[in-house]
Amino acid sequence: MTAPAMKPALLEVHDLHVRFGAKEVVRGVNFTLAAGEKLALVGESGSGKTITALSLLRLAGNAAITGQALLQGRGDLLAMTEREMRGVRGGEIAMVFQEPMTALNPLMTIGQQIAEILLLKKGLTGAQCAQAAIDLLAQTGIPEPARRANSFPHQLSGGQRQRAMIAMALASSPKLLLADEPTTALDVTLRGQILDLLSDLQRQTGMAVLLITHDLNLVRRFADRVAVMEQGVLVEQGPVAEVFGAPQHAYTRRLIASQPRRDVIEADPPAGTAPVVRTQDLRVVYPTPLPGIKGWFKKGEFVAVQGATLQLLPGQTLGVVGESGSGKSTLAQAILGLLPSTGQLQVGGQAWQQPAMRNTPTNQQLRRRVQVVFQDPFSSLSPRLTVEEIVGEGLKVHEPSLSVAERRARVEAVLAEVGLAEAQYPRLLERYPHEFSGGQRQRLAVARALIVQPQVLVLDEPTSALDVTIQQQVLGLLQRLQKEKGLSYLLITHDVDVIRAMAHDVLVMKDGAVLESGSVTEVLDAPQHPYTQRLVAAATVPGG
Repeated sequence: MTAPAMKPALLEVHDLHVRFGAKEVVRGVNFTLAAGEKLALVGESGSGKTITALSLLRLAGNAAITGQALLQGRGDLLAMTEREMRGVRGGEIAMVFQEPMTALNPLMTIGQQIAEILLLKKGLTGAQCAQAAIDLLAQTGIPEPARRANSFPHQLSGGQRQRAMIAMALASSPKLLLADEPTTALDVTLRGQILDLLSDLQRQTGMAVLLITHDLNLVRRFADRVAVMEQGVLVEQGPVAEVFGAPQHAYTRRLIASQPRRDVIEADPPAGTAPVVRTQDLRVVYPTPLPGIKGWFKKGEFVAVQGATLQLLPGQTLGVVGESGSGKSTLAQAILGLLPSTGQLQVGGQAWQQPAMRNTPTNQQLRRRVQVVFQDPFSSLSPRLTVEEIVGEGLKVHEPSLSVAERRARVEAVLAEVGLAEAQYPRLLERYPHEFSGGQRQRLAVARALIVQPQVLVLDEPTSALDVTIQQQVLGLLQRLQKEKGLSYLLITHDVDVIRAMAHDVLVMKDGAVLESGSVTEVLDAPQHPYTQRLVAAATVPGG
């Protein structure tokens, strides 16, 4: 088999610089991509990965771009006219974006969007475009491609939308595919499926792939070579095995070392310790409309959680793992008293007064015991409130007798506990969420939950929106707080690596049902259910 380095160069990038006004965001980048090669461009958010890719297609609006980007040695992409670039974009070079729901047109069917490309790039007739769109959807593994071609984007699942985006990218038979975080928004099993699909299509068509990602496990699984970017500079590149096996640059070493690490108290609580959360045959049902005349008189039902039984002990973490739609977040909302449920549910030995959403004295007391940290801190923190108002809000409800000075002292103390101190961040209490990084915002979200001294934190995908180095910092913070305060965590995630690092016990859910439960070593090291086996296998890097 011919090594990728021996193949002819498809793309040669020389001394690429990208500037927005006075700020230079890409500085002197050089790399070569061979025909049929898979190159991964990795780095944290803000490292310049996506801007580098967009610059190749001249899609970085209002950017000053210098350097060279030679396509097959015959033309400089950065010097072409706009008319010439229109022939390149979506033709010789295609792109798959991170979030298909924002990249797809919500007013056109999937088939129409693929046919539009075929009409523009290949000049096919209407009937030929329609059939070719179905064939492309079938090639990407979408079931019932003829029916799905007539579906709108919102009618497809996340994995199907990403496959449809790939079908659109392949419509013009590109020589190079730019894949910008194509799996970040997907569950672990879907990530594996999309990567396998891209590998299969790459082998079949011979196209080259430039994968932009911050997920190092995906790089190990997919790429031939890897290039590492830090603050706009390409600091290291080479074959995946060499770079990961013996990284030369300090930043690369730091990225590789930033995988979730386990640092929890392993000793079990004494026998007979009462659980802080306990459910027995918990059931959550959503009403749904019935078709026809029947729908005038009664509602149908969708069972989101069926018969969930669990217990969470003091100072322990119970991980709930499963794909999107498995019922994980619905279970968490029921435990938080935000959804009505049937069956037994107790927090600290007390049951929610039904309906749980009522603000009775009992329910208000329970709300203090169980708090939540959401997936995306930017959307869960009010942009109109200062840090002092956000973090201190819970004290106004649960300890209204505190004076302004006492409340401020409590806010400053809890911010210091999560690693945010006035000495390090001047005017800390007066700042707004947009003035902080993603990791700092998640620390604010943790502080907001801790301020009322809860027993239980519900962590709903607390690190999935963060880079690997920031993820490690937030997990380390949560592990330290658990050991210092004896907190119990209900950890909702689809990331098996995070479960291994944080959880004592684990619950596996699919379609609202608990398929398997037990200690983290029992369930993840020796899974019994075929679905759990698939989850664990999808999170395992071959040869890693």
